[in-house]
Amino acid sequence: MPRLPKKRSAFWNKDSFACAVLASLVGTYLDLYFVGKGLYHFPHRLLPEIFPIHIVFTLIVLPLFTIVFLYCLSQANRWGKACMILFVSLLMPMLETVAERLGMFIHSDQWMHLYSFFGYFLFFTAISGVYLGLRKQE
Repeated sequence: MPRLPKKRSAFWNKDSFACAVLASLVGTYLDLYFVGKGLYHFPHRLLPEIFPIHIVFTLIVLPLFTIVFLYCLSQANRWGKACMILFVSLLMPMLETVAERLGMFIHSDQWMHLYSFFGYFLFFTAISGVYLGLRKQE
């Protein structure tokens, strides 16, 4: 019997969409928490009278980045997945400092960018775990 061609991973699927929604919710609540604690704030944001956080980031940028991340993750082997999570976690504090220089947000003096590394490491490990768990159920 001939072998069936290997099923290609779709860039956009129900599992990545569910994880993008989860990422958006978690990101929104974490931003609300940290802004409420005064660890950082967003000087330029959409509807500042209503939202204390940057909703464009948490509702559009973070979910899209998560979908791209999960697509790349689905293409990698076990070590590649671990390296990808580590790489993205290391990249985020660097992008954070660039965003600060551009005036997109301001951290308090108490903030250390090492917090971002560990936070994104846990965040992307959890999102990856949920995604891979959903993929196993198929």
